[in-house]
Amino acid sequence: MTLNEYVDSVKEKRIAVVGAGVSNMPLIRLLLENGCDVTVCDKRSLDEMGDKGVELKALGASLKLGEDYLEGLDHDLIFRTPGLMPFDPHLLAAAEKGSEITSEMEVFFALCPCRKIAVTGSDGKTTTTTVISELLKASGHTVHLGGNIGRPLLCDVPLMRPADFAVLELSSFQLHSMSCRPDVAVITNISPNHLDKHKDYQDYIDAKKTIFTAQTAEDRLVLNLDDGHSAYYAAAARSRISYFSDKSRVENGAYCLDGVLYRVQDGRARRIMEAAEIRIPGEHNVQNYLAAFSATEGLVPDEVCHSVAACFAGVEHRLEQVREIKGVLFINDSIASSPSRTAAGLRALKRKPIIIVGGYDKHIAFDGLGDDLCRYARRVFITGATAGKIRSAIEASPLYPESKLPFEVIDGFDDAVRAAAASAESGDIVILSPACASFDAFPNFAARGNHFKKMVMELRDEDIGY
Repeated sequence: MTLNEYVDSVKEKRIAVVGAGVSNMPLIRLLLENGCDVTVCDKRSLDEMGDKGVELKALGASLKLGEDYLEGLDHDLIFRTPGLMPFDPHLLAAAEKGSEITSEMEVFFALCPCRKIAVTGSDGKTTTTTVISELLKASGHTVHLGGNIGRPLLCDVPLMRPADFAVLELSSFQLHSMSCRPDVAVITNISPNHLDKHKDYQDYIDAKKTIFTAQTAEDRLVLNLDDGHSAYYAAAARSRISYFSDKSRVENGAYCLDGVLYRVQDGRARRIMEAAEIRIPGEHNVQNYLAAFSATEGLVPDEVCHSVAACFAGVEHRLEQVREIKGVLFINDSIASSPSRTAAGLRALKRKPIIIVGGYDKHIAFDGLGDDLCRYARRVFITGATAGKIRSAIEASPLYPESKLPFEVIDGFDDAVRAAAASAESGDIVILSPACASFDAFPNFAARGNHFKKMVMELRDEDIGY
């Protein structure tokens, strides 16, 4: 079925689109421009929606806005926003009445005419997805990058050819209860995350599993041999499995031993490069490249793997060097929205930084973060909704008494950035690596990172140091 045929098939249905965010706006425009009956449901008021609300009204959408935006859902077809879980009582009630619940991404998988590589995991999925895209492009393939990063791809379906690749980052929110079958599925790793949204940790683990459950023996699943959840996933898979590891040899996939990365098929290993040649720093990026090398086996030559890894400068908001002023280097790691990702970034730095942490509370533990801050940070500025929990984690760490780690809790994000800059001396690193989501103060991690970068670019010499 083509995209036009799909739109024609839903023209007689009453359609609700829940959430007028980045992922759904192109879909809403497509439906309205083709004469569909669309109700847009959003928690924001019309004033809060600004120009977007004006546009939707001009396009002819019915609007259901405000705190009761989910009440009375009974439409024939309901597109949910990724952040609204399928087990929400309003969606369950609608489904019991006969509503079909779907999403922009689920429809994309049904209509996409080209090969699909999909990546999920708790950490590293953005970098791994981007590296896979870079590898394929460097090998001459046409690539459409999207999903949880980049742009929504549904409206681009008419531009895609069977020989192209859609490379997708998928979150647990998108995957939960979704039907999808990528040609290659990648799970980078699993650790507790988004427990404010999921029923429990097992629900989060099983949401990730959806990325491969519809695969067949013709498809491939790439798993992290070093992750304790991979055996659980492997037992449920019908697809061929490749592994990656930075600790052990694998029979099929990619591994790193003694500082050298290898690709391997049926036990026959091929040397790709030394880990020290990878341009973006950190052991976690060795793992990301191993996952990407495994995912693109047979699609990207070994020499291209080497050249891309040696040249690719990294993903925006991921250990992104912003500016050096008076000998102080400022780094934007806003994409680090979990404790494990912040810890990985800290380990990648050559010296202990001054770090800004804190943000939205996803109901995950910070015990390990307290230890990692005591090990790897020189000074900590804590802000956001999780400030109290992070402070308690530092004080409860057995490493705290000996480390004597100085820290300060500061209410406002901007004040925390300014205080971090004022505490720095020549030779210091100041890094934003929050270990938390951004939703207490910013719409997403990119907005938080961009705000941080803007503040850093506006700093003057007199703002640095005591």
